[in-house]
Amino acid sequence: MLKYFQSAYADRAPLESASAAAVVLTALSSVIASVSLEQSFMGIATALWLVLLIQRKRRFEVPAFFWPLLAYAGLSLAAAAFSVNPGMSLKDSRELTLFLAVPVTIAALRRKRDIEIALGALLLSAFVNTVPALGYQILRAGPGERVEGFMAHYMTQAGILALFGAFALGMIFLKRGRGRLVWGAGFALAGAALFVTYTRSSWIGLAVALCVVLFFWKPKALVLVPVLAGLTFFAAPKPLKDRVLGVFTSRNISNTARVEYARAGLKIIRDYPILGTGPDTVDLVFQNPKYGLGEFAKRNVHLHSNIIQIAAERGIATLAAWLVFVGAAFAGLGSLLKRKPVKPAPNEKEAAKKGETVGTGRATAAGSLAALAAFFVAGFFEYNFGDSEITMLLLLLLTIPFAARRCPDHR
Repeated sequence: MLKYFQSAYADRAPLESASAAAVVLTALSSVIASVSLEQSFMGIATALWLVLLIQRKRRFEVPAFFWPLLAYAGLSLAAAAFSVNPGMSLKDSRELTLFLAVPVTIAALRRKRDIEIALGALLLSAFVNTVPALGYQILRAGPGERVEGFMAHYMTQAGILALFGAFALGMIFLKRGRGRLVWGAGFALAGAALFVTYTRSSWIGLAVALCVVLFFWKPKALVLVPVLAGLTFFAAPKPLKDRVLGVFTSRNISNTARVEYARAGLKIIRDYPILGTGPDTVDLVFQNPKYGLGEFAKRNVHLHSNIIQIAAERGIATLAAWLVFVGAAFAGLGSLLKRKPVKPAPNEKEAAKKGETVGTGRATAAGSLAALAAFFVAGFFEYNFGDSEITMLLLLLLTIPFAARRCPDHR
């Protein structure tokens, strides 16, 4: 592998090679490692990017969705300054530096081979995550136990796997070459590992991602989705069936808690409409009996919804900036998908026969769009944007198609 990296970056300046390698290592750790290791690699990549900017060997380039994300960061800092607990909010605001992953990634991945190596690292990361998780489920987990893999919590594991699985769907359906088989294997493992997290919001998100990819592949194939869902349900073991059916009962404690969170969140937004309570302080505020949360709901630290949580802790204007970010990302990725696929050159056809990676442009755009859809839909039931591991992987996936578009040897 060392020889492969040496050959991949042999014709580049040391700083440029190190920058690309740091982003690749971030992708490699995105599905298997702790957030501290992932952020360490991105921190190195960011430092190298700053040096290259100062030396004028890089321009500041970002996709359009970065600007509302920057507005979100600025408004979040304002919310932290006027927080009910400024110290806690300012400490939490350090996570806003994750947004630098966007300009850093687009600056580091400058050639088609850079994109391919980063995608390979992401794929390898998913294999390393899912195989031990499934092994634990088979050998040690009890009935209905929620497997968390390498992550600190099963919902983080579910969010990561849903993002990867959604991206893999784009690679499976829109990529050329036999490399799709490897992505198919990755998706199968991720899907199985996602099931044993018993996280319904991520299941729904991945189902929506499948619909998105099928729409851009062959829209008529969408009629198969209900059939596939039905077959999956009837083939699933009883704990999974019980978990699905639990959506439709009011006796499920997590269902009733989410209703309580929605009601309490709307009351908090009414009381703190401009800048919210401050980042990471909603759980302090909703302890007040006037917000009507039961004892079980009060034990959680957020409101189980991106939209309600962001508005409650950062204000309505910050929520608006976040929604513009999501809309701009959807629009940008959609515009990439509207481009007609480039017919491969003869040498690329030969590469495809050998299973080498070709024609990744539209596939990555479709995968990223599907991942964004999965993230957004799951976020109606879970505050997944507040999870650093999920946010980092999302930003990487959103940026890769835009980096691929500007590669001079991109197809």
